[in-house]
Amino acid sequence: MRVLITAGPTREPLDPVRYLTNRSSGKMGYALASAFAEAGHQVLLISGPTNLDVPDGVDLIPIETAAEMFAAVEHHIGRMDTAVFAAAVADYRPASVSAQKIKKHGETLTLEFVKNPDILGSARGKFAFTGVLVGFAAETENLEANAREKLQRKGCDLIIANDVSKPGIGFDSDRNRVLLVHPDHSEPLPEDEKHHLAPKIVREIELLAAKP
Repeated sequence: MRVLITAGPTREPLDPVRYLTNRSSGKMGYALASAFAEAGHQVLLISGPTNLDVPDGVDLIPIETAAEMFAAVEHHIGRMDTAVFAAAVADYRPASVSAQKIKKHGETLTLEFVKNPDILGSARGKFAFTGVLVGFAAETENLEANAREKLQRKGCDLIIANDVSKPGIGFDSDRNRVLLVHPDHSEPLPEDEKHHLAPKIVREIELLAAKP
């Protein structure tokens, strides 16, 4: 099976020395890439900046911005059987990027933002992807309801949801507790190390890919 995985954060530049990002470490996406490769699948990992080593047997395309990730996914997704969108992509970016370092003036600074392209939301429509589509939902409330709404709105076969408000799991942690949200049911996976959760998620995705 040919698998595309996105992972890590994106960086949206403000000026030559500053950028906006988020707390994603990329650990869950990299753990999934490793688990897919160990299961014998061909893996393409499109990743924002992380401090992680590329897993053995995995091809890497490094990106920084959401626009760069969108372009990389658009270019490669057509030859994939499965796409797993684990990256924490910035929803918005600064409307303009200063060519010089922004100097400190006054007591406040107002920035204008514009919406980034929706990578997961483009998979079924703009990219015409017909394979198994898996998204992630990092939520702070109404975990299952928000994840199920996302699954339906974006045409996913599976959403992997986790509550990032819980201390010690999720963003920037080695541990996670996730809810697998299918169109007709949900299944919780107990809290565990991300590299232990990843093979369980891979097996779930393999079952989806095997369905006629």
